Amino acid sequence: MKSYASQGFDEFIVAVGYKGEVIKDFFVNYSSRNSSLDVDLGSGSITPIERQAERWKIKLVDTGQSTLTGGRLARLKEFLKDQTFMLTYGDAVSSVNVNTLLEFHKNHGKLVTITAVHPPARFGELDLSGDQVINFKEKPQVNQGWINGGFFVIEPEFLSFIDGDTTILERDPLEKVASLNELMAFRHDGFWHCMDVKRDRDALEELWSSGVRPWVL
Repeated sequence: MKSYASQGFDEFIVAVGYKGEVIKDFFVNYSSRNSSLDVDLGSGSITPIERQAERWKIKLVDTGQSTLTGGRLARLKEFLKDQTFMLTYGDAVSSVNVNTLLEFHKNHGKLVTITAVHPPARFGELDLSGDQVINFKEKPQVNQGWINGGFFVIEPEFLSFIDGDTTILERDPLEKVASLNELMAFRHDGFWHCMDVKRDRDALEELWSSGVRPWVL
């Protein structure tokens, strides 16, 4: 969300499901957790001395505990107001320029644009001379192959391809629009990293601690 906001987008809809109460609590108490406070224990009043910089507008929409990805998107239809919208997964960070992505989408006039990224390497690389290791290097990202990076631009008509709560976005709906030549790929050669497992989190935290933060725009 900070990445989007830094590029001029400050209205968000969050599809809330599992652990939704934690997400709601985070935003409801965001101001008090990120501001200095003036607390009057006598009256019970709590006033921020300085407010956080964010001026976002956020809708937290309950989309069900077990609803699948396509179903969650379909449940947001009434809030999307028949407009072109951007969709992003919450489990990756990237240096994607979403304004360039949006311009690419508009120029091609298709129902959906997906961001294609290079996948992270899961293992380090060894250079061997016989049985001796002459070079060892960790490779956080490879330069071959493309995967779904989870940054989309979508036209509202796409929602008609979703058939209820049990629909997986990445299966029938996207496969269908691809077969109709209505799916474009915006190639992003810059930084992208998922946070699926603890190893991913550790790698990102190490980058953050070192001051190398390519996803901070």
